[in-house]
Amino acid sequence: MAEVVSLMDIDEDDNHQKQNNSQKLNKGKGLVTAADTKPTPWVEKYRPQSLADVAAHRDIVDTIDRLTSENRLPHLLLYGPPGTGKTSTILAVARKLYGSQYRNMILELNASDDRGIDVVRQQIQDFASTQSFSFGAKSSVKLILLDEADAMTKDAQFALRRVIEKYTKNTRFALICNHVNKIIPALQSRCTRFRFAPLDPIHVTERLKHVIQAERLDVPDSGLAALVFKLLIPVLFLHKLLYNDSYLFKKCKSEKQQSTHMASQKITEEAVYLCTGNPLPKDIEQISYWLLNESFAESFKRVSETKTRKGLALIDIVREVTMFVFKIKMPSDVRVQLINDLADIEYRLSFGCNDKLQLGSLIAIFTKARSALVAAVK
Repeated sequence: MAEVVSLMDIDEDDNHQKQNNSQKLNKGKGLVTAADTKPTPWVEKYRPQSLADVAAHRDIVDTIDRLTSENRLPHLLLYGPPGTGKTSTILAVARKLYGSQYRNMILELNASDDRGIDVVRQQIQDFASTQSFSFGAKSSVKLILLDEADAMTKDAQFALRRVIEKYTKNTRFALICNHVNKIIPALQSRCTRFRFAPLDPIHVTERLKHVIQAERLDVPDSGLAALVFKLLIPVLFLHKLLYNDSYLFKKCKSEKQQSTHMASQKITEEAVYLCTGNPLPKDIEQISYWLLNESFAESFKRVSETKTRKGLALIDIVREVTMFVFKIKMPSDVRVQLINDLADIEYRLSFGCNDKLQLGSLIAIFTKARSALVAAVK
């Protein structure tokens, strides 16, 4: 008996087939979905896309740009503090070499995660030994980017040296690290080294002003100064800090139970310190006053209360008080001894020593310094 098919069933089948065909035709054409509208972290959103966009280290960037243009790019070793533009520079080089298809021509590894000799023998050697296809790019030489290369084991570094020697004709290696002394001399000698120094405050300020203007943030001069001059943190973290602060301030509009400092839409100096968990300058001044003027018991009580009430870490207090010691006037021999004792306390705290004992030691060294100051006056 033949199956009866209604017109409605036929229409539904046709519509379903049209939807499937439409999805197939539109596949990979950049359809905007709810997932695509998620906010991009500003670290990636404002990362330089070309060598011309890199804000600082123009002498290094211009040298690498010239070598790239002349097709004479050597193996590179970029080292320096985090957040100074090392990774951004290499990615900009990759975009210049390979255009929009640069992801197909580079192997990017974080050596702190993949740092064993097996990674060198498998992933890196397999990528370097395969035939390269330029995909319409200007250069057919592949690029292997090893971030945080100073975390690689010694065996892995020696194995990498042999891979570099073997596949130099068709592969270039770019090693990025914070501590160049952890890279074996055999690897250093096969790379052209460039040191990325800490960024100049002027370049950091210009870059932050660009982000603030583009995102329409309300950041007064005091907040900007706290970001750039007082915290002295890398640009990558500054972008994260601005991103987190702006997100929290926007979220506060619908959450009335947030604390009072989160209710403002301004990224103020106080908001910067609170967001990063650092003691406020006025708190450090108050703590320093207690250490220099109050008795041992009174200082211990007040500093402990402030530390508990504001959720401060003793090691952060010690570091900020050390900077405060440089600003106040005192005999140089007293200052030297005080800073030396503060360094010992920080060292012990970094190994997890008891906070109460170290707080007592902190007050004790200031009591001793106060006695030395009184004796110097007499």
